[in-house]
Amino acid sequence: MKIENRTELKEYRIECQKKQSADCRVLVCGGTGCLASGSGKIYEKLKELTKDHTGVEVKIGEEIAHTKVMKSGCHGFCEMGPLVRIEPYNYLYIKVKLEDCEEIYNETILGGRPVERLLYKMDGVTYPSQEEIPFYAKQTRLVLKNCGHIDAEHIGGALAVGAYAGIEKALFEMTPEAVIQTIYDSNLRGRGGAGFRTGRKWQQVASQKEKIRYVVCNGDEGDPGAFMDRSIMEGDPHRMIEGMMIAAYAVQAQEGYIYVRAEYPLAIERLKTAISQAEAIGLLGDNILGTNFSFHLHINRGAGAFVCGEGSALTASIEGKRGMPRVKPPRTVEQGLWARPTVLNNVETYANVPEIILQGADWFHTIGTEGSPGTKTFSLTGAIENTGLIEVPMGTTLREIIYDIGGGIKNGKKFKAVQTGGPSGGCLTEIHLDTPIDFDNLLAAGSMMGSGGMIVMDEDDCMVAVAKFYLEFIVEESCGKCSPCRIGNKRLLEILTRITEGKGTMEDLDNLRNLSQVIKDTALCGLGQTSPNPVLSTLEHFYDEYVAHIRDHKCPAGKCKALLSFRIDPQLCVGCTLCSRNCPVDAIIGERKEAHFIDTTKCIKCGTCKDKCKFNAISAG
Repeated sequence: MKIENRTELKEYRIECQKKQSADCRVLVCGGTGCLASGSGKIYEKLKELTKDHTGVEVKIGEEIAHTKVMKSGCHGFCEMGPLVRIEPYNYLYIKVKLEDCEEIYNETILGGRPVERLLYKMDGVTYPSQEEIPFYAKQTRLVLKNCGHIDAEHIGGALAVGAYAGIEKALFEMTPEAVIQTIYDSNLRGRGGAGFRTGRKWQQVASQKEKIRYVVCNGDEGDPGAFMDRSIMEGDPHRMIEGMMIAAYAVQAQEGYIYVRAEYPLAIERLKTAISQAEAIGLLGDNILGTNFSFHLHINRGAGAFVCGEGSALTASIEGKRGMPRVKPPRTVEQGLWARPTVLNNVETYANVPEIILQGADWFHTIGTEGSPGTKTFSLTGAIENTGLIEVPMGTTLREIIYDIGGGIKNGKKFKAVQTGGPSGGCLTEIHLDTPIDFDNLLAAGSMMGSGGMIVMDEDDCMVAVAKFYLEFIVEESCGKCSPCRIGNKRLLEILTRITEGKGTMEDLDNLRNLSQVIKDTALCGLGQTSPNPVLSTLEHFYDEYVAHIRDHKCPAGKCKALLSFRIDPQLCVGCTLCSRNCPVDAIIGERKEAHFIDTTKCIKCGTCKDKCKFNAISAG
């Protein structure tokens, strides 16, 4: 069927809402992480168990039939996956296994009773409802509110919870100018990293004399440890698509492109499905809802180059050219895709737009801070108890994120630092734990928001090695167009490598600072200009660690292998020979039932002996 006007859209939405009502809804997490842990098999098993249950099966539309066992997007609580949510009870089952399915079916689906052993527990408290779990209770989910709660593969589920109501309002109640003004007044800042004012960008495109314009979505998300945009595309693709439609109406564009890295196959498939289903019912294409607004959407797969997160490199890649930044001006808003004015925002930015149009700019300002209203999604990873995907109001402190939502540091270790903004960001330390997180405060602290990756580190992490890791990434991903990035970062990496091998000098520290500043001042694009940030921030906050590597030839965290020395405590060694049998270079000498010792001239410092020793007789220092 084709929806021809506003009335038909409203009627179809009501129909979808009615067909969503069932005695029981089972939502199996279909995000990438849970699928990798076996949620697909759980989904198939539960579908098989419920196939004859009349209170579970439903049809949405004439063409789309599916059971009420659904593949949702990422629920966010990745540490506890595979996850299964049961409605209307709001039970969230964690670490579900295939063999748990029959018990879930008999106890919960048929009986309405919780399976206690599958519920989340903390400090002796059991949390039956998902909303009660501290990980969720401390969040404010706007962009992610439907992820994990709707069938990510069927448009009916999205329509039932209000999808496309924002574009409906824009088309029938607002002029393009009014839409732009609303987004401008909301002060929605780009969630891709720089935090540029979205409404200002749209104004600039709309003011261009050239009438052929494009709307482009950056779904490249190349930061290590970042998966926010991927989760939105997988879990609620229609929200992002609707945001792009509103942008297209605002600037009077008729064509849009979603640039997604090929490493996100599930996101690509769900976007294809979403676009196809929206086209099938007339929400994408020509004369949408009977108006003169037409919009066609295309998917472009990227090859996973980090530099293609930069605007001009991204548009070049879509055009079939090598993804390399260009000198500016002209900017993307003036000459972007095919040298036409282009709105370029990332996934999360577009996902915020529909709700702002529906609720208004003033409503958006009630959340977050004055300079950075709204919420921000973060992927919380590293040495943290509750890894996963979170969404909090701007202004939330690092302490609240790491300890209240994240559950604190793994294994009771001491917090050391958190890297925000990926390779373009910097390390924040204990002194920053109570800093309200927004665009301006992070910049003032020597880091940046970036797309929202947040990697937590504990006392066992070496900050020199962390800086080296990010430089290795930058050197690998540099497009090579400008020499400050192509050559300068190689020199930085060479210096860091010398230091981690115990061959550095104190002069190297001055060279790191000076060269980093030169790169920041002279690199062509924003990625190159921010690439030294991990070096500068670790130098500022962990200078003593650099000195220990150079003067003492020691790695305080015990991570830099070249600086480690292994020894066997003769008082603890029982002569079991397990270490010597596993040593790859025969560096461990000793008779059975006698204390062994390590020949340091042969030892390659692989650590295998320490890992294999059952008596804690081997130490590294």
